[in-house]
Amino acid sequence: MSEQLLDEERQHILVVTGMSGAGRSTALKALEDLDWFVVDNLPPQMIRPLVELAGKARDSLPKLAVSVDIRGGRLLAQFSALMDELRETHDVQVLFLDANDDRLVRRFEQVRRPHPLQGTGTILEGIERERERLSEIREAADILIDTSELNVHELSMRVTQRFGEPEQQKISLTVMSFGFKYGLPTDADLVADMRFLPNPFWNPELRAFNGRDARVSEFVLAQEGATEFLDAYFAALQPVLAGYTRENKRHVTIAIGCTGGKHRSVAMTERLAAMLRDRDDLSVAVRHRDLGRE
Repeated sequence: MSEQLLDEERQHILVVTGMSGAGRSTALKALEDLDWFVVDNLPPQMIRPLVELAGKARDSLPKLAVSVDIRGGRLLAQFSALMDELRETHDVQVLFLDANDDRLVRRFEQVRRPHPLQGTGTILEGIERERERLSEIREAADILIDTSELNVHELSMRVTQRFGEPEQQKISLTVMSFGFKYGLPTDADLVADMRFLPNPFWNPELRAFNGRDARVSEFVLAQEGATEFLDAYFAALQPVLAGYTRENKRHVTIAIGCTGGKHRSVAMTERLAAMLRDRDDLSVAVRHRDLGRE
């Protein structure tokens, strides 16, 4: 068996550490969304037993993220030796989150919580003590992210870009047809109304079919305003989707409605989804909520 194959078979271990207030909780939430198994605030001494336990369930826990912070106290002195030991048998990386002192002070003041090492002193004195104790770990870290100028969404995006699979970095977009007479979809982010188009229901030759049938689809798309709407709506979605990406909104539902959710909304949903599938940054699915209802 080749050395490359052996490396690929190693379990992925990510140790997340860094300055208090630098965004560790946000990074861990982003990793959870990427299907990492996350354990928060673990004493360094407990990492080895956890890794061994996770190794027994490797198929279900291929990616393990462990958070370690300054509350590990004197156990942090063993950190570097432990990482060297783990790297002999696992694919291990250390992510260190940092921020400048002014930004860290401001964040602690905003949440009105003391710094873990503040004691009877000031927040800044606690930050200085922590920075000194973590200096060696910071220098040896594999990945350093400075969060001084990042908000929570931007930090989540950085983590997604660095640790997510290519498919996980895409927006998961569902285009859904529905009938207004059955109520608005509760999970819709955007809603469009197709009742401005003539209803195929009133055409005896089309009534029994739905919008996935070529005859109905051709009829709907041939109506005045149909293609103009699709082109304009597709263009309007571009800055919206770009904004969702910046804000790290990973799941989006676009609902397209008509009276009964059988003809116009279905045909327009299928066409809009086909247009959106040309974007490489989207994973597009189609759902017809009310198709098949009487």
